[in-house]
Parts: sequence; C-alpha cells; structure tokens
Amino acid sequence: MRLFGTNGIREVVGERFTAPFVTQVSAAIASMVPPGPPILVGWDGRTSSPEFAEIVSATLALAGHRVVQVGTLPTPAVQFLVPRFHAQLGVIVTASHNPPEFNGIKLIASDGLEVPRTFEEGVENGVEQSVTPTVPYDRVGSVVRDRSGAHRYVDAIVSQVDPARIASRHFTVVLDCGNGASVVTSPDLLRRLGCRVTTLNGHLDGTFPGHLSEPTEANLSDLCRVVPTVGADFGIAHDGDADRAVFVDATGRYVPGEETLALLARDAVERHHGGIVVTPVSAPQSVEDAVRPFGGTVVYTRIGSPSVTREMRERSAVFGGEENGGLVFPEHQLARDGAMTAAAVLDLLARRGTSLADLLREVPRYTLVKEKVGCPVELREKVVALLTERLTRDSEKVVTLDGIKAYREGGWILLRPSGTEPLFRVFAESKDPERARALAQSGLDLVRETLAELEGPAALR
Repeated sequence: MRLFGTNGIREVVGERFTAPFVTQVSAAIASMVPPGPPILVGWDGRTSSPEFAEIVSATLALAGHRVVQVGTLPTPAVQFLVPRFHAQLGVIVTASHNPPEFNGIKLIASDGLEVPRTFEEGVENGVEQSVTPTVPYDRVGSVVRDRSGAHRYVDAIVSQVDPARIASRHFTVVLDCGNGASVVTSPDLLRRLGCRVTTLNGHLDGTFPGHLSEPTEANLSDLCRVVPTVGADFGIAHDGDADRAVFVDATGRYVPGEETLALLARDAVERHHGGIVVTPVSAPQSVEDAVRPFGGTVVYTRIGSPSVTREMRERSAVFGGEENGGLVFPEHQLARDGAMTAAAVLDLLARRGTSLADLLREVPRYTLVKEKVGCPVELREKVVALLTERLTRDSEKVVTLDGIKAYREGGWILLRPSGTEPLFRVFAESKDPERARALAQSGLDLVRETLAELEGPAALR
C-alpha cells in the first residue's frame, strides 16, 4: 500500500480522504511512536481541515498521546514549532497547492524535517493491517491548544534579517495570500518590516475564490495587474500552505521561481564566501552559473523538499530550494519557507539599494518550460524503462537520479512520473525560448508514444 507521495498524503475529500480513512491513518501514526513528548497538530485553511484535525487529535489522544493543537498555520510555521515545543512529531492537515477538493496529511519529525520514507512505510503498513492502538481509560491522553505559534514564527523570521534597514526603504508591497494559511502570518511579517502592504485574497477561504492556490503566472494575473497600478516595488504570492513564495516585479512581470532560486543562491554563497547549494535535478543551469563565480558548488537531488533538506543537512549547505518558489534558509530552519523567502528578498534589496528587476538582470536567464501528460500509475515503471532506453540512445548525456534527464543540443529535458498524481511531469530548459518549448514538446511526444506502444491508442491522454 502506497499512501504517501513526494510531500505527504493528498486525496480528494469525500472519495478516499474520508473520516474513516483519516482515523485509520491517525491510528497508524499513533502506533509508530510511544506516548511521551507531545505531538503537534496544525492545519491549513481548507474547509475540511479543522474537522479532520480534530479527528487526528482525538485518535492520537485516545491512543495515549499528548496533543498540542497549534491551529491554522503555514506548513513552515508548524515545522519551525515542532522542535521548539520539544515535540516528537508534527502532523499537518494540508494539501498544499492542490485544488480545493483535496486535503492531506504531512508528517514532521522531531527535528522539524519531514519524516523519512521508512516512517511513512510504517504508517502505510499500519493502515494496511488496520492497527488500533488503545490504552486504559486512565491513560488516555489530552488535547490542548496553543495559539502562540504565529507570533513565535514571525519573530524568528524577523531575527534573521535587518528590520531597520528594510524599514528605511519604505517598500510598498502587494501580497497575494491566495486565501491560504499565509493570511495569519505574512501580512503581519511585512508590516513589522516597515512595508506598506496591499493584500489580495487576504482572508481564509478553503474554496480559494480568488484563484487556484498554485502560484502560477496564469493564476496570478490580478497580482501582475495590481503591482504596477498601485506603484508597488514588487508583489509576493504564496501557495495554499505558504511554503513557497513567488514574485512579480514593479512592471508587473511574473518572476519564474527559477530566477529567484538563482538570485538567492548567489547571495547566500557570496555572503558565506563559498559553500554548497542543494537543489533537485529539475533546477535550471542558471543556479550553477550564478554561484560558481563566488566559489559555490551545486549538489543535485531527487525532486521534493524532503530530499533537498536532508541533503542540505548532510552537506552543511548554505542554501537550497526548488525552482517552484520553495526555498530553504538553513540558518532559519531546514524547511521550504515562503515567508522567510519574502523577508530574504526584502533584506537583499535593502542591502543592495536597488530594485528587484535590476537584481534579476544580474542572474543568468534561461527558459524553463513545465508541462504534464497523463499516465496510469500502474504503467509508470514500464514507461520509465522504455524512455530511459530511448533517450540514452540519442542524447549527449542521461541522468537517472529522478526520472530521466537527457541533455540534448541547446538544452535538456526531464521526464519524471509524479509522486502525487497519475501523470508524467515534463521539464525542458534552454537559453533559447523556442528551443526550450521544442524540447518540452518532444518530451510530451515521447511519453505519449511510449504509452501508446504499451497500451494502444487509448493510452493517449
């Protein structure tokens, strides 16, 4: 039984993600750790999250655990709080950027990192075996609430930057919370840093009425329009659980996440006079181009924040992150953190005395195209094997760290089965935008042709 994807469990509410299912998963979690140190439970702003969090909390307590509910918070805030509460585990009810009909569960280890895959396998085995840990009436645990988390989290971020220097710039910022969990932390953070803040979608609403919670260019058209209209210095947008931040410059240009990744990687390496940057195989070449002149080295991992953060800890990296806006600042915590990213950009702009657009011009620019194509889960391994064979024959170099990354004339393509959905993700990069799009199309065609060969024309999606 495989329940956990790249970043936790994510399922459609009312289909697989139901009260009995969450009870089973919670019971399996309860069986994995002995009663003792508390377990933190937090949740995002989805309509079903508070109710599912109550099920998680009650199931854990009935198995003898002490539960501390920290309420609606961004995922990185809960990760930050787990070690500060000396908790043995954190459970977050969230589906991150998925559409509103989804919900999910993410598990955090006592050190604030995502739990290792072995722990997830233990939970999956527990669900498969229908474990039901019970304790006598006099050893039932407790559920208490603690609402200090938002302030403690924001305080920690403020301590990582120079608030006075940032405030002296009198930044005007448009913040798109996307009706998600950042509502409870990011507006407060920006105001504490002396920014004049205009908020979009600044109230919690799990139906995401403003736009879908994935912070793509298509979903942020309002932010791109409002930033130049109000004369803001730049705009910031978070995804549903606020572990990511993407930006819009003063002209209204959507800044792809790979540009911010390269910019802040370079800044970290420059400040540390060298060091290691950790990023997945999907990251752009611009990261290496940006950090190498300052003595930086890039280490690549499998896609997903658990792979990045664990490799960062092993390597004592100075920076890490993904091209989707999920960046990791190890001096703060080893977790993707959207609010910390926003503060870091403000701090960098204040130090350099320039604009976001001007800073980004200093970063080597590539075009990274992202596409996806449906693929039945049961065919993924066969598709990967055939694609590896074909791409090895006609590519300059092939890397199979995660999916198949093939270097071809003028760029590369990466074909990778999704860890959370029945599809293949296709990444393609080149300095030439047309070449990048052509590479992406060739990747889509390859997956479709391979599916048709395995399953016939009905496999084309």
